[in-house]
Amino acid sequence: MSTIHLTNGDAAADALRDALRRAGRNERVLALKDDLAVGPLRGIDDAPDTRVDFWQRVYGDTERDFSREFDEQATALAAVVSECSHIVVWHAQSAADQLMLRRVCYHLRDAPQRLNEVRLSIRDLTDPGAWAHSRKDQATAVGMFAPDVLEAQLACAAPISVLRISRLALEWQDVKHANGETRRWRDNVFASGTFGELDTVIIEHAGEDWRPAARIAAQLMTADMGFLVSDRIALWRFQELAAADRIQLRGDAIAWSGLELCLTRTPRPATLSTVSS
Repeated sequence: MSTIHLTNGDAAADALRDALRRAGRNERVLALKDDLAVGPLRGIDDAPDTRVDFWQRVYGDTERDFSREFDEQATALAAVVSECSHIVVWHAQSAADQLMLRRVCYHLRDAPQRLNEVRLSIRDLTDPGAWAHSRKDQATAVGMFAPDVLEAQLACAAPISVLRISRLALEWQDVKHANGETRRWRDNVFASGTFGELDTVIIEHAGEDWRPAARIAAQLMTADMGFLVSDRIALWRFQELAAADRIQLRGDAIAWSGLELCLTRTPRPATLSTVSS
């Protein structure tokens, strides 16, 4: 029976393909590209409209066809479900990876004998300079691991028990029903959060003087938010705060090196002048 490997995101898929080539294994890798830690989830398994609208708002890109991309992903996932291949889900200790695992378990809950997993954690991250080591929550994603590390983990693929698959599938249903703006994952439990929590971190690290936006984004992306904040989400929150007149932006939003931000200066209240008689 053939094997299909599932990852969360293209970076993880590319590294895993390299690892499989190194091992001389000709097996398929499918990247599930949606960052499930952010944005609404209700209805995601029935129609992609809600997710399409969300990512369209985040990117503000009228040329990118998110509807087509999500249709292709849905078709690819349906094909995986309908096939008879063994499935290996690669996941690390991040909210997005764990949500992807639960979503796959939900879709394959009627074929539990096909499901396997490879678990990764901060202990497997051999690069001492990796920024994940500085995080309080020690969150990791498969895309952080080098191909040689993934190659060594190929032999660690293990079946997921029927009881665990059922539990993970139920957890996916619960998370969808909660439908929060963000999803934090701590101590093996998901909790809903808001984009306002990200905005608070941005405001705390901004100042009245112009500062490099990349530096503020780095503060947000390494903060203990309960999930890994992408640079795209950071930029979107900058733009939303600027639209609400809470911060100001200047420079090229595409080139991080030239983008700066500062807090919006609150106008001083007008003073009343006294008129002598």
